[in-house]
Amino acid sequence: MTLRRRDFITLLGGAAAAWPVAARAQQQAKPVVGYLLPGTATTPLLAVFRQVLSEAGYVDGRNLTIEPLSAEGEYDRLRGLAVELVQRQAAVIIAVTTPAALAAKAVTTTIPILFNTPDDPIGVGLVASMARPGGNATGVHQFNTALGAKQLGILHQLVPSATRVGLLVNPSNNNADVMISEVTAAASNIGVEIDVARASDRSQIEAAFATLVRNHADALVVGADSFFFSRRLQLATLATRHAIPVIYNAREFPEAGGLLSYGASLTEVFRYLGAYTVRILKGAKPADLPVVQSTKLELVINHETARIVGLTVPDTLLAIADEVIE
Repeated sequence: MTLRRRDFITLLGGAAAAWPVAARAQQQAKPVVGYLLPGTATTPLLAVFRQVLSEAGYVDGRNLTIEPLSAEGEYDRLRGLAVELVQRQAAVIIAVTTPAALAAKAVTTTIPILFNTPDDPIGVGLVASMARPGGNATGVHQFNTALGAKQLGILHQLVPSATRVGLLVNPSNNNADVMISEVTAAASNIGVEIDVARASDRSQIEAAFATLVRNHADALVVGADSFFFSRRLQLATLATRHAIPVIYNAREFPEAGGLLSYGASLTEVFRYLGAYTVRILKGAKPADLPVVQSTKLELVINHETARIVGLTVPDTLLAIADEVIE
């Protein structure tokens, strides 16, 4: 049978018209991985997450779409961003920190949620149990908010003459009161007075440092908070400018010029999140995936920053540091 030219052109036109439809269907078939966080997206940690997915054959832009949505430090925007991901019919939502996880959990009971949280996941209502979460959420429990006392102790080893130590918290973070209570209790045991400062935006961070300088704070503990994490360069710059020794909760702070950090390895945390995302994409249910306990803690010291602020790091700290940045 011979296909006439007119019929061929008609057939070709019909096929051409169908191509965009097919392309759209193929695009929609790509699973969307929502990436919800209170602060600014952190490229190195997102890169770790992407790498784990890529190693399992899931490549962003090729056979899945990673959709980062950031509240830019405005926690009250998280719920609206979570709704956007629900409307996008995300295959899974990566909720970075407790506020993001609670926002996601408030708007969906069906889309899988993978969180990382320094809080007790049962206590804040994210899961029914650590071994059998039982709902649509599971993830990684990292030990950070319970480390304030240890951080203060390390800071006191570095600055033994300190009698007045600042504690910077974000009042929008539901961990703020816990951190204040924990660090204040530890301070009383070593004869140190705690000066609490609060900040939830860039200008308040500037004001907090001005107050600490005015109050003659000898050192500073920065509480675990994703907004502070996103402002780590600003914090490191202010600390150096005012020559205030500061301890943070993640290695990314001294990598940005901060003095030292003690806390969970976020690289490990995001590897866990990536591995669980792969399992979810392959059909696993959050209810059946136990909450991972991230127990890898690391002490990182920026030796150059210590010299800039006029501190000599004792050998006892250098000996136990996981990394010393020169």
